Amino acid sequence: MKKFFPIFAVIALFVSACGAGNAQPTAIPLPTAFPTNTPPAINEPAEQVANAQAGSERVSSVDGMPAVYIPDGTFRMGGMDPDVDRDEEPPHNVTMKGFWMDKLEVTNAMYTLCVQAGACEPPQTFKSQNRESYFNNPEFNDYPVVYVTWLQAETYCTWAGRRLPTEAEWEYAARGNDYRTYPWGDDRPDSSRGNFNYFVGDTTRVGDYPAGASPFGILDMAGNVAEWVADYYDGNYYSQGVTSNPTGPGARSEYFNRVVRGGTFQDAFKDVRVANRASVRGSNPQADDIYSEDYLGEFSPKIGFRCASD
Repeated sequence: MKKFFPIFAVIALFVSACGAGNAQPTAIPLPTAFPTNTPPAINEPAEQVANAQAGSERVSSVDGMPAVYIPDGTFRMGGMDPDVDRDEEPPHNVTMKGFWMDKLEVTNAMYTLCVQAGACEPPQTFKSQNRESYFNNPEFNDYPVVYVTWLQAETYCTWAGRRLPTEAEWEYAARGNDYRTYPWGDDRPDSSRGNFNYFVGDTTRVGDYPAGASPFGILDMAGNVAEWVADYYDGNYYSQGVTSNPTGPGARSEYFNRVVRGGTFQDAFKDVRVANRASVRGSNPQADDIYSEDYLGEFSPKIGFRCASD
């Protein structure tokens, strides 16, 4: 993994409106340094929708993100198809309290708002898999932000008045309360339902695959970029039998791997199943050197995130 991307000069980000709500990034120069240990400003979450039902939507006044209401319910979590991996077993019933899930992956333009507010540090690099100019290129405003660490994702969600979803929330939002293998059902994926298997070879605009929507209408939960979630990773966690609003295992000494979900633009069909779990080294805010790999964890052109809220 590459080291933290240093900022030595004033960098102008020319970005246009992200196209949702009233929040619009403006073309202003970024400061030469960004706060590292300063708590971000916490915004008020979006107003609740009265008598929210499954699929109800609201829009954040902070970043313009549309969110979908996922109601109370019980679903079957884990792998139940022929491609099941060991860390997806055993499948088990999980009861969830209702929550809101971002309909889309957080975009470059949305993330820029947090950077301009002084609450977020920019991505570790401004490129994507095959594009030298990406985060700072208006052409890709509505594409998912990448090269962000777990801590950067968490900081953004806090700034926006939300939080990272738990692993169980992510899977429930992707699967609903039946036993489907993919967000859209059991039909094998193809290029009409998601960005995977190098059909495109890099990220695509968020929301471009409505045929791949989950039962609740959440988009891009199979492919495009994998998504950080709140939980630490433990390949045996499901065997502990936590059946109500699980939040994952606690951190172990020198073990900060986090779960990422959803698969990426390069993954084959097996890895964009809703049950698929991946382990990536997360951030360790207790590390002494904020530029070290220990502090940052891993980051990638294939990992982004979305937020949730109660």
